[in-house]
Amino acid sequence: MSELPVGVLALQGDFELHEQALDRQGVGHVRVRRPGELEGVRSLIIPGGESTTMTRLIDKVGLRQPILDFAGAGKPILGTCAGLIMLATRIEEEEGLHGVRPLGLLDVVVRRNGYGTQVDSFVGDILDLDRGETAQGVFIRAPMILEVGDEVEVVATFMDKMVGVRQRSVTGLAYHPEVGTEYLSNT
Repeated sequence: MSELPVGVLALQGDFELHEQALDRQGVGHVRVRRPGELEGVRSLIIPGGESTTMTRLIDKVGLRQPILDFAGAGKPILGTCAGLIMLATRIEEEEGLHGVRPLGLLDVVVRRNGYGTQVDSFVGDILDLDRGETAQGVFIRAPMILEVGDEVEVVATFMDKMVGVRQRSVTGLAYHPEVGTEYLSNT
């Protein structure tokens, strides 16, 4: 029996860039847009995009509880940029200011656009603590990780700031690895 594909949440955001990165690695993948589509995947990527819109769409199509159940079953989830925001337990700003209702799967506090606005986007050297290697990370209106819980492991840093975290099978990255030359993920 062949290995199940990686699911890429394809409601909004840069899901196509994740698909291209997976293609470059020869990893099979499918788009996830409905709850039943989670059943046939081994892991899930929640891409960058706009977290307010992502919240609305996840709730509109009924994916919130299925994603929570997916994580509860110990299946790997990777969230990049807005995906990290969606995985967080708390966003620094009040919900009424942004309309984002995170999934609460990573015990972290994040600040939306923590590294600045669109014009402040940049490329920086990320230290992958798992590999002990440096790779380029692309920061586009990136969230900033402000606090982590006791069970959260920091897996990547940028200038001594936390930019990658993991809690059990859920990983969140503040940057876009799919845009760089090397795709870092636990998928």
